[in-house]
Amino acid sequence: MFDPLICEITRGNMVESRHRVHAMICDASGPVQTWGDPDLMFYPRSAIKFMQSLPLLESGAADAYGVATAELALASASHSGTAEHVAAVAAWLKRIGLGADNLGCGAHVPYDSEAANDLVRAGAVPTRLNNNCSGKHTGFLTTALHLHEPIDSYLDSDHPVQRRLYDILETLGGQSLADTGRGHDGCGIPVYGMTLRALATAVQKMADPSDLGEQRGAAVQRVLAAVTAMPFMVGGPGRFDTDVMTALGGTVATKGGAEGVHIAIIPGKKLGIALKAEDGEKRAADIAMGWLLQRAGMIGSDAEKKLVKHLQPTIYNTTGKLAGVIRIAA
Repeated sequence: MFDPLICEITRGNMVESRHRVHAMICDASGPVQTWGDPDLMFYPRSAIKFMQSLPLLESGAADAYGVATAELALASASHSGTAEHVAAVAAWLKRIGLGADNLGCGAHVPYDSEAANDLVRAGAVPTRLNNNCSGKHTGFLTTALHLHEPIDSYLDSDHPVQRRLYDILETLGGQSLADTGRGHDGCGIPVYGMTLRALATAVQKMADPSDLGEQRGAAVQRVLAAVTAMPFMVGGPGRFDTDVMTALGGTVATKGGAEGVHIAIIPGKKLGIALKAEDGEKRAADIAMGWLLQRAGMIGSDAEKKLVKHLQPTIYNTTGKLAGVIRIAA
């Protein structure tokens, strides 16, 4: 057990709140630096979406159905539900002969406030296309169709779609998931408990896929190329992952997940970073990931200026007066 990172929230001249963040940076030899508990067990949630899109490529489904770069990014996304996101998912589903009703994920209000307001003004209700995971689910359906697997039950834990994802997590993470936690993600798919060490190991293998074999190595490279080329599709306006990947020009791929999980893949340095805010707080996970990327030497002065709202977030009250900041403690 190492000292965790502490994310502080100040108000005036006092620290008002603190969040504990467990984090690990790995290279090919293993952990380079660890904060907190390397064996902390948690659900990795949407931070593993880059891994979950690998079967779409490895199965040959992406090429068979002409999946475009933007669609591959959507398969790896927690998108904001903007009109652009929704239209792209709808067009992909139509091309493979399916529709929104085939998606196993539920409907929710778009993350993007403008998109949500547009729905209200139009007197419309959210559909499954607005779900932040609709691109991922469309990728699952595309793979199942290509392999002639049933599509109605693709959320079941024993379905081949989910078994492939389970195997990928075990293989890349280097740890058995047989006796870890079990649950269901927000979009309905099964989730499995992973340790911080396993998640960081898996992420590092994506940063350096040279030992994964030709097929999987090529799939990893295509996923990373897609998400860094189309970062808007991975998130949306003002989102951490979209802004960071845009500002860093494809040198880093980042992906956050619910409950304060976040990963970063740095192919140029063959580094993987994983973290978990102990209390599940997103504001702590985002600032900690920004701090770790700076520590890894990935954010220069120009990028720092573009990312100031993520790296040095400030808190204002309703009168517009600066009330405090969010920071990593010294």
